[in-house]
Amino acid sequence: MSASSKINDSPAHFMVLQAIARGLDTIDKIATATRKSKDEVNAIINDLINQRLANMTEKRRFFGGKKIKFTITETGSSLLGVKHQELQQSNDRLQQLYESGDKQQLQSYMDSNRMWIPFMLMSGIMNALFFASIFSFMGMAMSPSEQAAVDSAGTEGAAGGDAASGSDTSGADGTAGDAGSADTSSMGDTGGGDMGFDGFDEGGFDF
Repeated sequence: MSASSKINDSPAHFMVLQAIARGLDTIDKIATATRKSKDEVNAIINDLINQRLANMTEKRRFFGGKKIKFTITETGSSLLGVKHQELQQSNDRLQQLYESGDKQQLQSYMDSNRMWIPFMLMSGIMNALFFASIFSFMGMAMSPSEQAAVDSAGTEGAAGGDAASGSDTSGADGTAGDAGSADTSSMGDTGGGDMGFDGFDEGGFDF
């Protein structure tokens, strides 16, 4: 499998790309928003940079050391937009099957698209209440990642929307949602963190 195919088939890569597009530009912020380990986020960002979907910039600190920031590229925005379109169609189909009451077809379609649900919730493509309704209707139990995504989406909704909406995440088609985990965007660096990109320090004072 090529690196580009690996990314296109990986919800985790799109979750990180979505976080970067929303202005969450450090390892700490992205790890918090996606609920992934810093090591995993670091590896994913390496993949995104190698595929020219994200950029890394270094900012020197007044007292020495470097601060690493990440931004999405035009190619990354376009890919994110295409994936949003694709998953919006999947969400529309899920709604049709749910409204039809056909549990067998709904179960089959859920199984084939389930790995994308945390990303769909994070990006606002799928409404958390609708997702919970499907599981109640089917008598199914959520996985830990699905429950975390629902909880995160619910917290974000209660907070009043996307705090990082100043970033252009629409990609080619302007379909990027405004729900998800952008409530973490107000978090600063945790300070003293040692899990920066390729070992660089993200902590300390930022001038």
